[in-house]
Amino acid sequence: MKDVNIYESDSDGLLYDPRVRAAMTRFADSDDTLLAFEASAAVRTANQAVERMRAHGAEGRGVSAGALDLLIRLDDSEHGISIGELARAAGVSSRNATGLVDTLESHGLVRRVPDPKDRRSVLAEITPDGRAWMEAFRKPSQLAMRAMFQGFAPEELVVLRDLCLRLAANQHRLAEHLRRIGRQP
Repeated sequence: MKDVNIYESDSDGLLYDPRVRAAMTRFADSDDTLLAFEASAAVRTANQAVERMRAHGAEGRGVSAGALDLLIRLDDSEHGISIGELARAAGVSSRNATGLVDTLESHGLVRRVPDPKDRRSVLAEITPDGRAWMEAFRKPSQLAMRAMFQGFAPEELVVLRDLCLRLAANQHRLAEHLRRIGRQP
């Protein structure tokens, strides 16, 4: 397969995508805006690369990336989690979370149990087979993350984490502002 990611280095030795730069030049009204567009495209490219790797690892083991997200959350819970809480934590609809729990349940990785605090509700809970699945998935995931972030210093990873979360926080603030003034984000 031909490599579609052909990057070049700028005068400071930092990578950029010349095709993105050429395309985004038409949208930018300043060099700073061009850098923001390029950074946005780079975040998307990096996210897609990480998601492709995650999806490949999970689907190779019979679970979708979305189901993996729920399984990770359930693996960290001692007493189960409601479908609504899982949906909010994963950023999906309750209907989507219900379908993912159904799938995990059909694989024997999750079960529904009564909520001891509210007898009208049920919780999703990871099964012993689900915990074993997660344990088997852990080592390949560690190896994949090491390969994906090869050459990054710990300090760079901390800065990358901070920058990504600042982007997410800015987007959240913008969405809240748009909701307050009656415009959908």
